[in-house]
Amino acid sequence: MNTFNVIIIGGGAAGFFTAINIAEQNPDYKVAILEKAKMGLQKVKISGGGRCNVTHAEFIPQELVTNYPRGEKELLGPFHQFMTGDTMAWFEERGVALKIEDDGRMFPASNSSQTIIDCFLNEAKKYKIKIIYSSGVSNIEKHEDLWALQTKTETFHAEKLVVATGSSAKIWDVLKTLNHTIVKPVPSLFTFNVTDKRIKNIPGVVVPNVTVKVVNTHLESQGPLLITHVGFSAPSILKLSAFGAVELAEMNYHFDIEINFIQQEFNACLEELKQLKQELAKKTMLKFAQFNIPKRLWQKLVTAAKIEDNHTWADINKNQLEGLAKQLTQAIFTVNGKSTFKDEFVTAGGVDLKEVNFKTFESKLHKNLFFAGEVLNIDAITGGFNFQNAWTSGFIVAKNISK
Repeated sequence: MNTFNVIIIGGGAAGFFTAINIAEQNPDYKVAILEKAKMGLQKVKISGGGRCNVTHAEFIPQELVTNYPRGEKELLGPFHQFMTGDTMAWFEERGVALKIEDDGRMFPASNSSQTIIDCFLNEAKKYKIKIIYSSGVSNIEKHEDLWALQTKTETFHAEKLVVATGSSAKIWDVLKTLNHTIVKPVPSLFTFNVTDKRIKNIPGVVVPNVTVKVVNTHLESQGPLLITHVGFSAPSILKLSAFGAVELAEMNYHFDIEINFIQQEFNACLEELKQLKQELAKKTMLKFAQFNIPKRLWQKLVTAAKIEDNHTWADINKNQLEGLAKQLTQAIFTVNGKSTFKDEFVTAGGVDLKEVNFKTFESKLHKNLFFAGEVLNIDAITGGFNFQNAWTSGFIVAKNISK
């Protein structure tokens, strides 16, 4: 009989991290990972553009939790147990040096996700963790003191069970049979599709700091904005997509956004434009960008304000100045759909957080059933935060299984 002390369902980041920490603390334990795919750690491989954004240089729990649209309240206690500094130490103790980039994201110094994958596989081998690929779990039952897990070909038994499958609809369906509530999944990190002549033919333009609001909602974010071939991306958009995941899904991804490109109020912008009209009277408006706006975007916004190509500042009338102030501070764009952010697919949704004890990450409904990572209704903005949830939950699960 395939009986283990602990079985982890899911051969991703959370699964491997949990298994390694359990096996390290309990050398006599028989620990197994069941992975439905032919290979594990594929999400790690593509994350961060193939570099693996391991975590983020935020070392205060109260600040770190603000990056989680779902899970902010629940993760505060866990982050006091295992934090970003602990993550750095864990990897460095195993020969993986991490580096901090200017925006706070942390990557392996090698700039390769393979470094993280090799670390996990070497540790798993070192602690004799059995990794069983092509073993998707189709059913879970409790037989007296053992969990029984059914795959296509075999039945496995375990004293303790950890579910670390990420956003897996099949496993969520299995967990429903154990009476767990699953919050309906919706995409969380995505870019906005926008067709508008103001951004046509200028992909790659970046505005360093904008404010973006979803019209007629409370949703608002700040940060860099990237114009793409199909619309908008970069942190200001991705943050909105994460915090607005449920609302934007209900709108079927059709809504209007208001962008303030210069972080100024309309009236303040208008006064500055009037001053520029005096100072730059003889200069052609289109040729010299103002407010640190990239020139290609500046030209599009000037044109949108119905200002001709050859107009000098002296030629501009009051209505045109007001029109330009509006384009700079209150530009309305219509979003028609979404696109996946790079190759990373993150969802909101999963096991209802009310059914989990966040001191241990154990199910409140079933003893010896634990959860780690995104199988829970926890998700974060881009920047290494989803991985930090995986490391923290995995470590705490391992610590409590090892008691």
